[in-house]
Amino acid sequence: MKTIAVIQARMGSSRLPGKVLMPLGDTCVLDYVVSRTRMIEGVSDVVVATTTAARDDAIADWCSKQGVAFYRGSEKNVLSRFLEAAEPYQPDAVIRVTADNPFFDYETGSRCVEMASEGGADLVVFESGHPLGMAVELVIYEVLKRIGRFAAEPRHFEHVTYYAYEFPERFRIVRAPVPEELKHPELRMTMDTEEDYRLLHAVAAVFPGQKTVSTAEVVNYLLSHPELVRLNCHIEQKPVV
Repeated sequence: MKTIAVIQARMGSSRLPGKVLMPLGDTCVLDYVVSRTRMIEGVSDVVVATTTAARDDAIADWCSKQGVAFYRGSEKNVLSRFLEAAEPYQPDAVIRVTADNPFFDYETGSRCVEMASEGGADLVVFESGHPLGMAVELVIYEVLKRIGRFAAEPRHFEHVTYYAYEFPERFRIVRAPVPEELKHPELRMTMDTEEDYRLLHAVAAVFPGQKTVSTAEVVNYLLSHPELVRLNCHIEQKPVV
């Protein structure tokens, strides 16, 4: 089964503009995400899907300098951008990664690829109970194209696989088990605000040069340092509308 990974990345965040290229460790957030995506077993290609907006020239420049494949498409229609980024590869399945999750769990991501290769799934997602910012998801490419044909609402175009979650009876959604040591939904490991960045910046400093440190190690560190957890525990996730 040919599986690629597409990383959604843009500079136009409303709460934390430019976040994907902000410094992290001795590099930047996007470098962490690309490095960890390459650790997912069974992934043959990694491509960054950014936009044609002028502010995203910086992402394209970074990818060019780092030898990272990229595609530039619609800023508003993320679903079309995602489909167009994947099309040249003609994959069987696509792993969806977002560039604001620099410590996502690539090990469970590898399990998603393994489960998809066994057949019978349209989407493979993480089971619930994990920290926010830890998960990726896998979608069968033909299913993704079907979502593209039936998507109708703005939320379907902004959130690539949301149509499948809204109509679960139309899809075979399989959930990959999350290790018990990672079941800490009280932790927030995504990067949407300055408080999130302060937490993740502190974590990166503890693991210098370790872009692919295991998510389990990061979780264990946060659990033993509640003063860091308090930095962003009050942040509310934006609802899908």
